[in-house]
Amino acid sequence: MRRFIQAVCAAAALGLAGPAMAQTAVKVGSTPTGIPFTFLDTKTNTIQGVMVDVITAVGREAGFAVQIEPLQFSTLIAALTAKKIDVISAAMFITPARKEVIAFSEPVYSYGEGLIVAKSDTRDYASFADLKGETVGAQVGTAFVEPLKKSGQFAEVKVYDTGPDLMRDVNAGRIKGAFADAPVLAYNVKLGTYPNLRLVQAYKPVVIGSVGIGLRKEDTALREKIDAGLAKIKQSGELAKILEKWGLQPAVNPS
Repeated sequence: MRRFIQAVCAAAALGLAGPAMAQTAVKVGSTPTGIPFTFLDTKTNTIQGVMVDVITAVGREAGFAVQIEPLQFSTLIAALTAKKIDVISAAMFITPARKEVIAFSEPVYSYGEGLIVAKSDTRDYASFADLKGETVGAQVGTAFVEPLKKSGQFAEVKVYDTGPDLMRDVNAGRIKGAFADAPVLAYNVKLGTYPNLRLVQAYKPVVIGSVGIGLRKEDTALREKIDAGLAKIKQSGELAKILEKWGLQPAVNPS
């Protein structure tokens, strides 16, 4: 009888442990200000967007649950390395500098920077040189800040904490133009959130890269699971449906 009771207790313990192990929660750092990649949905008070849908779909394939943690873009890598979050799923380019600190999944989506100016400014700016001597802006922590500064074309490159701050200053005429993720700018212009802004269609991006899911370098097993899940949603067409849902154009081939 004693052995029978021990066996029943052991089986019950395994039964309780099984589902918990199968649905390990992974803390995902995402930003509230990167629509359509990530943004705060004020109706539900949750972070939504392309990269939330992607990591959720990948997690389903890889066997883990997703817990979204809202963070400012510039704090994501520090939060990851400090183990406050487990992965980053936001509009973050895979760059050599970032790869010195963290690891990335296979690419999710590729694009370049876009340029916004006041709607009243109808000039077809095609390059940095077309804005020579002007004051422009970019968001801190993005891959666009250093190329803008190193170009030597601008009177000043103002660096902003958030995308909305950046767009507000162009909208108010405080700076001539701003450079940021082209899909993010296009989505905001389409929404009409900043009615005085225009996305410059003639502009040719300088920094073309790929967004990936960020991980700590030592978390190789998790990276393998994420890459496998990402491959599945690419093959099934689910990734294409997610991109279409959020109005993203076909990916630009990174140079």
